[in-house]
Amino acid sequence: MQPTDFLILGALGLALAACSGFRVFVPLLAANVAYLSGYLSPSPGFAWLGTWVAFAVLATATLAEMLAYYVPVVDNLLDTLTTPASFIAGTLLMTSALPEMSPMVRWGLGILVGGGAAGLVQTGTALLRAGSTATTGGLGNPVLATIENILAVVGSLLGLLLPLIMAGLTLVLVLYLAGRIRRRVRRPSPPQAASSPPGR
Repeated sequence: MQPTDFLILGALGLALAACSGFRVFVPLLAANVAYLSGYLSPSPGFAWLGTWVAFAVLATATLAEMLAYYVPVVDNLLDTLTTPASFIAGTLLMTSALPEMSPMVRWGLGILVGGGAAGLVQTGTALLRAGSTATTGGLGNPVLATIENILAVVGSLLGLLLPLIMAGLTLVLVLYLAGRIRRRVRRPSPPQAASSPPGR
């Protein structure tokens, strides 16, 4: 395999992994369709991702996930549940896209690059939803859910068709989110009012 082939497959895996931070099952379904159609071939150990059984399960899960984000309260609960799920999905997508190599290297890249990208994107969307819930009482959440659905679908499709471009955009997004999350964690708490001195 040529280095350019490795680069393209790695870029494809990174783009799909990042999209799982928006919706867990959309990029998995996109990869499944790509494998079923013969557009891509799954790496060793991931043949199950290119089966019709996987298609039925992933299609059902995708529809349920996308619709559930329009239900008040459930959307914030889903953010709690999908944070670890998106990390797992990102790891699987990155690992399944990489060519045959040492399992330790493949899974190491899958966890660090794929899982890390998915986790950062999911954390960013969860913080946005929490802010929307606090400022709009949840009224702005359906708009945010629609944007996330579109980004997951379009991003997955472009990740398959233009992996290098999407990987570049993914890196920019990941670095931006990492900086924002880091600043949010380091933000000092507001100073408390000093207690008044005792009366004389």
